[in-house]
Amino acid sequence: MKFAFILFKYFPFGGMQRDMLRTASHLVALGHRVDIYTLSWDGELPGPGITVHVVNVEAWLNYRKYQKFIDIVLARLREDAEADFVFGYNRMPGLDAHFAADPCFVERSRRQHSPLYRLTPRYRWFARAEKAIFAADAGCEILSVAKSEIPLFQRWYATPPARFHYIPPYLSSERLALRDRQSMRTYLREAFQLAPETRVALLVGSGFAMKGLDRAIRAVAALPQAERQNLRLIAVGQDNPRPFEKLARSLGVAANLIVSKGRPDIPQLMQGADFQVHPARRENTGLVILEGMASGLPLLVTDTCGYAHHVSDADAGLVAPSPFDQPQFNALFRRMLAGERAEVWREHGLAHARQLMQENDGRAEADILVALAERKRERRHAA
Repeated sequence: MKFAFILFKYFPFGGMQRDMLRTASHLVALGHRVDIYTLSWDGELPGPGITVHVVNVEAWLNYRKYQKFIDIVLARLREDAEADFVFGYNRMPGLDAHFAADPCFVERSRRQHSPLYRLTPRYRWFARAEKAIFAADAGCEILSVAKSEIPLFQRWYATPPARFHYIPPYLSSERLALRDRQSMRTYLREAFQLAPETRVALLVGSGFAMKGLDRAIRAVAALPQAERQNLRLIAVGQDNPRPFEKLARSLGVAANLIVSKGRPDIPQLMQGADFQVHPARRENTGLVILEGMASGLPLLVTDTCGYAHHVSDADAGLVAPSPFDQPQFNALFRRMLAGERAEVWREHGLAHARQLMQENDGRAEADILVALAERKRERRHAA
């Protein structure tokens, strides 16, 4: 069969993007073909069996660019009539199935914005795109990576439960292979030209505002001078660093902050850091949380991340409760830096990650898509 994958942007360090290529590769291994349609592709092209189509679209506003892109891609698919199954990683009409990596847009908007925001063209566009996926009569199948979000979608759209297909978290045993811990500590510090005794708190994720980098910077600033003197907060991800560097300067901790673009050596950095901080404002899952656990990294996270419960379930670190309170978070950050339970958290996290690896070997998404595509074909033949 031929599968069409649609997503707005590809870059090699995004969790959703890595999931997409893994799923496409498994489909090809099963004898299928995959065409990927995207607005932009940053990175190496995939191997045989996977064809990437970059669709160039110009528009002043992102949501208008997205609409033009969707119109062009869906028109091509109608004309070619070769795709057996259309799978979208962003919300849009015309899909057979959707990978629900993001939280409910309507729910989040009502929590974070005033009612006036719902009058904007941007809100109306994204709300329509979400409704096209989750409406009770939409017919689109949903691959869900966060059980906690399902009730929210059902609250707003009355989505039938049978259309949700849960995917257990996936952790790559190859990508997250453990190396000598002391060697990784040395590797990280040499990579950023730090002294061997430097303590490192690591934040990984694109979109620093949503990931809560400002919260981590304020926690560093709240430390006594003697405790933060030998500490570096390293943030790695795709985003504009200037607002956060400005905040660090205003708080007197510019020397404690290092911001880096996305890197291919995240597993090595994780294994070399002292702890990971992920104070996201809201995140549907938070794969880097599980990757940190698989790297033996104690974690400090907010409970607004879908995978935060794994930290508390495994006793692999600390979870900041909602509503977020900066002084409370500062105290938790200081506890992490003290490292009193670091070894216990490290071992618990590793054990929990190994269990997760056994539950999903990476083929769950591909298996679900093949089953859904075969069911679609049977319905067509029956009609």
